[in-house]
Amino acid sequence: MASSSSEAPASAVLQAESFPDGTKDYVPIRKKNWDIKKPHITDQPITAKNWYKHVNWLNTTFIIFIPLTGLISSYWVPLQLKTAVFTVLYYFFAGLGITAGYHRLWAHTSYKATLPLKIFLAAGGAAAVEGSARWWSSLHRSHHRYTDTEKDPYSVRKGLLYSHIGWMVMKQNPRRIGRTDITDLNDDAVVVWQHRNYIKSVITMALIVPMLVCGFGWGDWAGGFVYAGILRIFFIQQATFCVNSLAHWLGDQPFDDRNSPRDHVVTAIVTLGEGYHNFHHEFPSDFRNAIEWWQYDPTKWFISTMKFLGFAYNLKTFPQNEIEKGRLQQLQKKLDQKRVTLDWGIPLENLPVVSWDDFVEESKNGKALVAIAGIIHDVGKFIADHPGGKTLINSAIGKDATAVFNGGVYNHSNAAHNLLSTMRVGVLRGGCEVEIWKRAQSENKDVQTVTDSSGQKIVRAGNQATKVAQPVATADAA
Repeated sequence: MASSSSEAPASAVLQAESFPDGTKDYVPIRKKNWDIKKPHITDQPITAKNWYKHVNWLNTTFIIFIPLTGLISSYWVPLQLKTAVFTVLYYFFAGLGITAGYHRLWAHTSYKATLPLKIFLAAGGAAAVEGSARWWSSLHRSHHRYTDTEKDPYSVRKGLLYSHIGWMVMKQNPRRIGRTDITDLNDDAVVVWQHRNYIKSVITMALIVPMLVCGFGWGDWAGGFVYAGILRIFFIQQATFCVNSLAHWLGDQPFDDRNSPRDHVVTAIVTLGEGYHNFHHEFPSDFRNAIEWWQYDPTKWFISTMKFLGFAYNLKTFPQNEIEKGRLQQLQKKLDQKRVTLDWGIPLENLPVVSWDDFVEESKNGKALVAIAGIIHDVGKFIADHPGGKTLINSAIGKDATAVFNGGVYNHSNAAHNLLSTMRVGVLRGGCEVEIWKRAQSENKDVQTVTDSSGQKIVRAGNQATKVAQPVATADAA
């Protein structure tokens, strides 16, 4: 009983202390219509009676209803050539506002911009109608910090459709989104102003400006509103959303495959260069997404041009040495994964030790055994397929064919040595260095071998156990 008084209560559970990492919950600086301390609608399951409460109607209006209205209106509004050209140009303007502005400048601070360039990019971002730079960058930092986890606001693990558009049209619980540090964004006057005046900025840049340009420019008021405004918004939104969905689902992973980001030229084309996403997630502070000259990355070219003109500076690039190390490590990992699937023959240390007399005796009793470099091989199934003919291989049965195989008759290729390794059945007692090597292995002596990440021995070309540097002179070879 005395000892029980010193025990901690059952309800007292040890917990790790909170680490002061500088991150905080996202706090809106506009008027908020919910209390973070109260239960959120997402805490309730979706039912026939409350489904409408789970829908983010503001986002749904901008992403679905307005584009649908524009699509229907295009039936009665003809598309003029001048309007089409301006729509494409304005598409790139809005797209760069997201890629060069929201993403690479504010979310990742991969370069610094002067005030005029910041205003230009903030205006372009508003024209894309994808949220404010502050809100967008905060979520994107959470996405990078918690990629593919429950705290990732648009994790592809929750479904391709969810990562593409579902996370926008359905309400998310702010308490479940990973925390990030956005103090630098709160100190940026352009970001804060755009955030406080976001709705006004969107209406002006996304709808009014394109309508005025087309209207005053060549009298196409309706076309400017429908094509350069509404439908352009729809296409730029869907293209950007592909970074969250397709870029985590389609393509290769040349730098790391532990998470979902991938590289693909199709995604790069529709996202102004953001499709080299595997590289980006490995080196997020790099102002580039594409590092090869032939890869499509207009956002990189735009930022470089802005630097040349004096509007951008401090462009960050990851050291090429580290990039190549990451690429090489991933290549090695893929090689290791492929190596495991191949037959490299029974490891030498697992083969039985056979005396020379027993080897000769078994050869006389019908087994097609050949000794090469101290390793016994059963070549019976290969005699008929031997490129040098049956007679030559039959002449080596029951004999030491090391010299014959390594240049005495023919200096066999790496492929021949690799194929031979799959025919191992034993090692000769005292045969070359094989038995000594095997004994050292069993005694844990200092025997150096190269292994891959799975622990499998790596056999380099020319380093097969049956490969010898100089042919051994024997009577058979003569």
